[in-house]
Amino acid sequence: MAQLPLDLPHRPALGRADFLVAPCNQDAVAWLDRWPRWPAPALALSGPPGSGKTHLAHVFAQRAAARFVDPAALTTERVPALLGDAAAVIVDDVAGAPGEPLLHLYNLLVERGGHLLVADREPPARLPIALADLRSRLIACPVATVAAPDEALLGALLVKLFADRQLQVGEEVVAYLTLQLDRSFAAAQRAVAALDAASLAAHRRITVPLARRVLRLEPRER
Repeated sequence: MAQLPLDLPHRPALGRADFLVAPCNQDAVAWLDRWPRWPAPALALSGPPGSGKTHLAHVFAQRAAARFVDPAALTTERVPALLGDAAAVIVDDVAGAPGEPLLHLYNLLVERGGHLLVADREPPARLPIALADLRSRLIACPVATVAAPDEALLGALLVKLFADRQLQVGEEVVAYLTLQLDRSFAAAQRAVAALDAASLAAHRRITVPLARRVLRLEPRER
């Protein structure tokens, strides 16, 4: 009988030393390393899902003692409490943030000489930001883009994702996945999660035959 895999959480490594720097993300890393010498009060981080934006945001949080603010929690009344005494704030998925509270947050940070890091799939100029004052401020800020990984980075990312889950796999598995997967961080994350579940359910270590079977069940990105 196959074991029913439990959906137990794993803790990804999100420190600066764990981030894989490559040509597709080195521009974004350089911008974060420039803090607090940014030319504007805000910086926009853009890139496809699973491209490492959240990891970079955590790296920035450690570097700048920045506070994460959930877009869903933003109201004008709650901004002072959410900001606290922080001089740097991170808003991920900024397209979901309400305009007036986000503008208030931006203005408060400017008053105290702080900084705002916003992240989303697209840069602010391509986001549906209805509030004109907020839109003009975010469009004026620099944009750091994280692109899709190349083959070398995808292989290194797979090794890291397996290590995050405390899984040991052979080089042949990583090489096979690197050739077969869509060239994206999201595809690597889905594949590693699916292989983890399949390995646990079948009481098997992760091998190329198991990866071949799992990938046949995984939809490819369009």
